[in-house]
Amino acid sequence: MAGGGDSTRAIFFALGANLAIAAAKGVAAFVTGSGAMLAETVHSLADCGNQLLLLLGLRQARRPASSEYPLGYGRAIYFWSFLVAVMLFSIVGMFSLYEGVHKLQRPEPLRQWGWAVGVLAFAIVAEGISMRACLQEVNKSRGGRSLWRWFRDSRQAELVVIFGEDLAALLGLLFALLAVVLSVITGNPLWDAIGTMAIGALLIVIAVLVAIEIKAMLIGQSVDPVLEQRLLDYLKARAEIEKLIHVITLQQGNEVVVSVQAVMRQREDVHALLLDINRVEDELKADFPVVRWTFFEPDLPRAQQVGRQGAPAA
Repeated sequence: MAGGGDSTRAIFFALGANLAIAAAKGVAAFVTGSGAMLAETVHSLADCGNQLLLLLGLRQARRPASSEYPLGYGRAIYFWSFLVAVMLFSIVGMFSLYEGVHKLQRPEPLRQWGWAVGVLAFAIVAEGISMRACLQEVNKSRGGRSLWRWFRDSRQAELVVIFGEDLAALLGLLFALLAVVLSVITGNPLWDAIGTMAIGALLIVIAVLVAIEIKAMLIGQSVDPVLEQRLLDYLKARAEIEKLIHVITLQQGNEVVVSVQAVMRQREDVHALLLDINRVEDELKADFPVVRWTFFEPDLPRAQQVGRQGAPAA
């Protein structure tokens, strides 16, 4: 994986947790009549669909390169991840806001609120397990960076989406629990409506943040800055290379493209020069398995370039 974490494991944990949570929330929403619980039920069902889309995206991204797609299908996961972020915004977030406004206009007292509290407590535990699995994978790649810095730097789209979903789910559950408790304590069902709208606003904010990150990947980003620095240090340390002129990296799903322009130490013997370039490329791919494609352009020192440009035509 590009980012070092096992996205598939995190996705399956999230899918299992959301299936169980959606069923429990649905029963509680029906019994209690809580708008916040209904919003959370739709949220969990949508998350299940989102995770299935991410698994589909991962499967498509593994398809081999072809003449029509010479760099493979790695970016397919960006499309599906972006679609998930849009769905989180348009379906779940907007529905929650709509349901909250509806409850404000027609407030209804909660029925058998103990069901809602019990289900929310169960859901918080289940979602916490899913978040823990996600963070275990995130921690494999973030190093000493903060979660926010990792979120901004990561090129592992599906893991970014799962992290955003799990965070939204946990905070949404806490909002729903607070809304139910306040409605019971005060006897005012408006708290339930306010909680429902707060869940919607939360989902929209997180969906927009996730969509911004995935959009950057769709356009074509370089690799994670930490990995990019490691690649630069590696190339600079190679004995075959006298000077690096330019290095371009491109994240292609869970694989990487590296383009190098460099002055090589061996410049007189063309055969030896080609052997050096092949050796650098082969060992780069061996030491960095995420590097799938390399393009290497040997160049001349600036002094020789000026000399050639200034020489009279034959």
